[in-house]
Amino acid sequence: MSKYEARLDDGTDAAVPLFMQGQVRDTDGNPLAGAIVDVWQANTGGTYSWFDPTQSAFNLRRRIETDAQGNYRFRSIVPSGYGCPPTGPTQQLLDQLGRHGQRPAHIHFFISAPGHRHLTTQINLSDDPYLHDDFAYATRDELIAEIRFSDDQQLARELDVQGRFAQIDFDFELQLAAAPVEQQRMQRVRALED
Repeated sequence: MSKYEARLDDGTDAAVPLFMQGQVRDTDGNPLAGAIVDVWQANTGGTYSWFDPTQSAFNLRRRIETDAQGNYRFRSIVPSGYGCPPTGPTQQLLDQLGRHGQRPAHIHFFISAPGHRHLTTQINLSDDPYLHDDFAYATRDELIAEIRFSDDQQLARELDVQGRFAQIDFDFELQLAAAPVEQQRMQRVRALED
């Protein structure tokens, strides 16, 4: 694979293969060549490789650079939605409020290009039962990705998969940066250090 495409999964999750592609453009519709697309997602168990020691390092996490036409693409697996740990304090609070703690299936992105504002976002998959009932209120209509499932065996052979697979086409738009700081990913404390 070239730097314009990637395979996110390590092949250990017996999940439906997912092929996603799209274009990164500016607000005038011009393609952004060389934009950096960082992508990560949960596995079918609803866990992330950074926090789940049973997954290989960087499983379902990759960095892709867009081609001359601003295109990116990757192969992965259809992610699962997930919920708060059922006995954890967040779910206990949600129980007292009469709310569930479920998230719809989604894929996270950091997207950046020189001269443009750094974008932190996620897309939600259109077929998820919690799509419009996300306990984190993170669903936006413009960030719902239409997922298409297919049993087309000729296309499956071309994609080098067996059986059913899924496809998503999704484009991103970056705004011009008004100041250099807007081009940077904000530094956040990820864990408490002693």
